[in-house]
Amino acid sequence: MESLLRAIEGIVGPANVLRGDDVAARRVDWMSGAPCRAAAILRPASTEELAAVMTKCHAAGQPVVTHGGLTGLVHGAEADADELVISLERMTAIEALDPVGGTLTVQAGAPLQAVQEAAMEAGMQFPLDLGARGSCTIGGNIATNAGGVRVIRYGMMRQQVLGLEAVLADGRVVSSMNRMLKNNAGFDLKQLFIGSEGTLGIITRAVLRLQPLQPVSQTALVACADFTALTGLLQHVRRTLGEQLSAFEVMWRSHYALLTEESGRHAPPLPSDYPFFALIESLGSEATESAQRFEMAIESAFEAGLLSDAAVASSEQQRERLWAIREDIEGLLHHIAPRFAFDISLPIADMEDYVQALERAVSARWPEGRIVVFGHLGDGNLHVTVGTGRDDAETRRAVEALVYEPLAALGGSISAEHGIGIEKRDYLHLSRSPEEITLMRTLKQALDPKGLLNRHKVLPDIAE
Repeated sequence: MESLLRAIEGIVGPANVLRGDDVAARRVDWMSGAPCRAAAILRPASTEELAAVMTKCHAAGQPVVTHGGLTGLVHGAEADADELVISLERMTAIEALDPVGGTLTVQAGAPLQAVQEAAMEAGMQFPLDLGARGSCTIGGNIATNAGGVRVIRYGMMRQQVLGLEAVLADGRVVSSMNRMLKNNAGFDLKQLFIGSEGTLGIITRAVLRLQPLQPVSQTALVACADFTALTGLLQHVRRTLGEQLSAFEVMWRSHYALLTEESGRHAPPLPSDYPFFALIESLGSEATESAQRFEMAIESAFEAGLLSDAAVASSEQQRERLWAIREDIEGLLHHIAPRFAFDISLPIADMEDYVQALERAVSARWPEGRIVVFGHLGDGNLHVTVGTGRDDAETRRAVEALVYEPLAALGGSISAEHGIGIEKRDYLHLSRSPEEITLMRTLKQALDPKGLLNRHKVLPDIAE
């Protein structure tokens, strides 16, 4: 190991091979805050440096783990003491912006918020948006196929990537930096790396697709009397707002009441005695037309009996206050501790019955237990937090079984947008067929036969 690290110092410089206390001072994810246990952290400054580093690691049979913004929630950035971490923190450049072609070329370590701001300065927008925007990186967003709050309008990260560049396990560089919307020349190789969580290659650069800037937002928090009204409201705003609908975020009463009246963290814009709350937002380019269209959508929803109460933001400050209730994950985790957090997807029509069955199952086993639910309803994605008063391994496995196993019969997924990592790999068979998992293993063997990239992640070890 020491001779390998000295060789790598010759590539990236001694200051960019961190060891000892400098490694332990780093955390491995946002939620646990656990220290990094890797033998060293390597910080290349370019694709060429990373390729040279991986050539050395491949020759030595040295496994590596990639670090981006460390905002993941499935332990995908954990590294053992015999592994090296590749950090892309020095690869943050925004290389080029083409306003005519609507593209932005960036290095993978660029934070999402920096990309959003660069696009906005050019009068455009990069539409991916999530609460960790200030910390998460473009490479991490691509590697996990991130979703966020605007999927209902713009799609997942996969839809925002036109081209990318990646370094393979043996140091070869695959550069597919396509800048065109239409390119059917053979296999679309970028799709191999999007959502692969660093197991097939390390993403270094990307060509991102930009959208026209929509500077006018309209936002409302509404309350619904039951789930039928809630789903009817979703259909209604899809129809009345059309292409302007950018977010339809839902909070079960458990989430809304906890973060307003119970915790006192946020002033409640609406009473908390309704079962469902929806945060609706539209984006447009013309203020008067957008406001009138949004007002009509809300008023007609009232007339149709689809919502029972509403608070419409009349300023950016009010908008931020409404969103703060939905995005206060720190407050949620603080007030339910210990807890287990899940990110799942399932058909919208099955959500109410699924949540009710889970509540009954948790209550039967842990009478003091509680469940908090919110999510991107229009995308079929729920975030479920379960508190039982215990966080030991046996309790975790029991809770995971209650959350994950019903999804198989519903055609749901154990992961909607956070990935698999280590935490969910033993449950992958609930969402993927044996044939799909076999094909995943075939791709892993073809691109990383020595198993050096993010080993033990996503795919269950064969020995298991």
